[in-house]
Amino acid sequence: MNDSIYPCLTLKGKVAEAADFYLDTFGDGKILQTSGYVIQIQLSGQKFMLLNDGPSSLPNPSISFMVISENEAETEQYWNKLIEGGKVMMPLGSYDWSIKYGWVSDKFGVSWQLYTGSRAETPQKFSPTLMFIDKNAGKAAEAIHFYTTLYPQSGVMGIMNYSEGEADRADYIKHAQFKLKNFIAMAMDSSAEYGFNFTDAISLVVECDTQEEIDHYWNVLTADGGHEVACGWLLDKYGFSWQIIPKELSALLSKPNKAQRVMEALLKMKKLVIADLENA
Repeated sequence: MNDSIYPCLTLKGKVAEAADFYLDTFGDGKILQTSGYVIQIQLSGQKFMLLNDGPSSLPNPSISFMVISENEAETEQYWNKLIEGGKVMMPLGSYDWSIKYGWVSDKFGVSWQLYTGSRAETPQKFSPTLMFIDKNAGKAAEAIHFYTTLYPQSGVMGIMNYSEGEADRADYIKHAQFKLKNFIAMAMDSSAEYGFNFTDAISLVVECDTQEEIDHYWNVLTADGGHEVACGWLLDKYGFSWQIIPKELSALLSKPNKAQRVMEALLKMKKLVIADLENA
């Protein structure tokens, strides 16, 4: 499984509880790393970072995770766990696109779209789904092109627009699937009023081998209305959050005699500089 791009969920003070909850809910998982700052877990071979610090915003359904189940019983099992303390976004039931589907926001505010279908079409179990709404409505196709031309091993896997007479404009994307560095993501447009938009409580982490790679992604993503935040974080022109980090960062932060100095150096940076972290 490709680990160079993976999601980060900011759940301050709740990361240990969340790690246990997601491992229990989805099974087929394990804890990869634990520190005072993060817990990294693996679910069905995919990495998730649970961050104990960082932005003060909370997750919302503008970014959800599509979960592919092979059968109805599996979908129902996930639903019954995620709904405890959570909120129904779309009721669990049979829809045109899936024999058993439901959209739920869990007790941490993280949204999951539970879909019963073939893993042959979407081999990745969990896929972040970006909903382009408010000032971003209608920009899903543009964003997909922007992202897939930026990253290598990327491309559009499929785009479906709304049909005439459906719930939204025919030039808007109902569902799209694409890959970035072989990591599958999804997107959709909606002109409905939701009262929220992309939040930095959920971001995508991009691990880079070289400083040149970091510089390239950083420069492109912060251009044309994007901006630098701090500690390797940035917002792109759509307001979506990315963390552009060196692949070796986790190893540097796990060295007992070095971790504190590395973290102190990192906290002073916006774009991360590998040489300065190594020399801390």
